Amino acid sequence: VQLQASGGGLVQRGGSLRLACVASEISLEYYAIGWFRQAPGKEREWVSCINGRHGTQAYADSVKGRFTISKDNVKNTVYLQMNSLKPEDTAVYYCALDRHPLEDVPTDAAVYDYWGQGTQVTVSS
Repeated sequence: VQLQASGGGLVQRGGSLRLACVASEISLEYYAIGWFRQAPGKEREWVSCINGRHGTQAYADSVKGRFTISKDNVKNTVYLQMNSLKPEDTAVYYCALDRHPLEDVPTDAAVYDYWGQGTQVTVSS
């Protein structure tokens, strides 16, 4: 199983980016997919999650109203649309998959089974 995250880049404050997480050898349709981020010197932080089976979505308070998670079952891809970006959103963003979600939208990084390699998002002021 491989997860490939992409779509990061450098953007100005207020700008937008769309991250993509493509899975191979597993269907995202049946599992929970989360996005996490880690800024330099900080712990990994949960950002958002979507339950592939139920479609339930959840967001961290810091991104609620600005970020939107979605999935495309045909492309086996989960997206994170990030709008109104702020410098504090600067981080490496990772997607992850939980094969046996005990919660509808798990937020604990420890329960995720597979991780993508990360994509850098930099927001300038």
